[in-house]
Amino acid sequence: MKNKCDDTVDSSLLEEESEKLNIKKQKRDKKQKAFVDMTEGPFLKKMIFFAIPLILTGLLQSFYNAADLIVVNLFSDSEAPLVGAIGSTSALTNLVLGLFMGLSVGAGVLVAHYVGAKREKDVNLVLHTSVILSVISGVLIAVVGFFFAETFLRWMNTPAELLPYATRYLQIIFIGTPGSLLYNYIAAMLRSSGDSKRPLIFLAISGIINIVFNIFLVTVFKLDVEGVALATIVSQYASAVMSLVYLMRLKGMLHFSFKRLKLNAKKLKRLLHIGIPSGIQGSLFSLSNTLIQTAMNSIDDAAGAGGRIIDGFAATQSIENFHYIAMHAIYSVALTFVGQNVGAKKYRNVKKVTLYSIFIVLAIGIGMGAVLMIFQKPFLSLYISGDDVALSAAITRFSIIIPTYFLCGMMDTLCGTLRALNRSVTSMVISLTFTCGLRILWIHTVFAHFKTSESLFFAYPVSWLLSCAVHVIFIVYAAKKLIKIESNTNPLNLEGS
Repeated sequence: MKNKCDDTVDSSLLEEESEKLNIKKQKRDKKQKAFVDMTEGPFLKKMIFFAIPLILTGLLQSFYNAADLIVVNLFSDSEAPLVGAIGSTSALTNLVLGLFMGLSVGAGVLVAHYVGAKREKDVNLVLHTSVILSVISGVLIAVVGFFFAETFLRWMNTPAELLPYATRYLQIIFIGTPGSLLYNYIAAMLRSSGDSKRPLIFLAISGIINIVFNIFLVTVFKLDVEGVALATIVSQYASAVMSLVYLMRLKGMLHFSFKRLKLNAKKLKRLLHIGIPSGIQGSLFSLSNTLIQTAMNSIDDAAGAGGRIIDGFAATQSIENFHYIAMHAIYSVALTFVGQNVGAKKYRNVKKVTLYSIFIVLAIGIGMGAVLMIFQKPFLSLYISGDDVALSAAITRFSIIIPTYFLCGMMDTLCGTLRALNRSVTSMVISLTFTCGLRILWIHTVFAHFKTSESLFFAYPVSWLLSCAVHVIFIVYAAKKLIKIESNTNPLNLEGS
């Protein structure tokens, strides 16, 4: 028979065990706070809070190139047109990286679908397959880009006075591609699982590293374009290492282990099915921008001004990038929220999420555009201080692009929605036809006739508007089709992937 003392001991043990379980539960709940359930409302509030870290992350990431331009303008002693040299490489790097960055979209969509469907094992298989793919792709781009950088720039009609500086900058930037891709793939998967804060933290730290190294290498070692490029790749590898270490310490579906590194054929096929059209679409966008950059380089007065007009355009593009990246964050919001709801087969939420996404991106695009237009000269002076020719060229581009840039944000957001609806090929075809194709046609018709920078830049808002209209039509069609499908069907073939 038990005595009271035994009962007291048993009770104490039970209380101690219960307390331990509560502590474990609290720790588990704390870890899960970073992950957002995107299949239940209130959607607008969740989307806004999810978007804020994404916007800050994007702004920090775009600061890489902006910091390069600002540092060489403020701290370099060189009389060479370094701002134009660095700025002239952006379209080319985006073109080369576009395809492989698109594959990260495939990884993000797959993770969103599997998270929505509560299939944690599949999430982990996608993670390890994506890590291998990102590293292999990065090494391939680094090798090709390093040895063919000058050739690519010559194809773009880069002015002779910019070519040696642009080549050295581009070669070093390509060396950082493996780190850049690895971080972006991991960040895409973290966001798709509902965690938009960790990528921000990693990028904030690497951004500080970038700024410190930029100033140090330019002012102390007088490395100019080489210095800012080296600083950029150091920061890129730092963000990649931090994100990978975090996944190694993380428990659950996104836990990374080198022992599990293996290309899963089914997941790779599924990832490529979504990612390749996205990558081709990104490359086509970059190709059209590269062609516009090439046409810009061919304008007689740009070359005659010793590259100073191109300096102005480069400065404007850098500032535009901040505007774009803030809106592009809503693309990721739409892709992730729609993707998880599709995975959970809650198709009726798609319309609500899409409308909220458009509302948010319009608010950002119009509001930020107004601020940039009001303060355009102070912003531009950071890049091209004391150069009236470059400043005039920059203001010309500003007056056309910035007031209409909200259309670009809408186009991207609608594109993300269509991809999350498993219509990646459709989105690619729309972009090929109504964005890239139209810009190429514009260069050979409107620009060929007028041969001015103003006529060239109007290609952007016209292509954005047409692409938006066609995306809306196909989204409405795809959403209605999914809503009609009974819940016991599997339109995305998730079981077989």
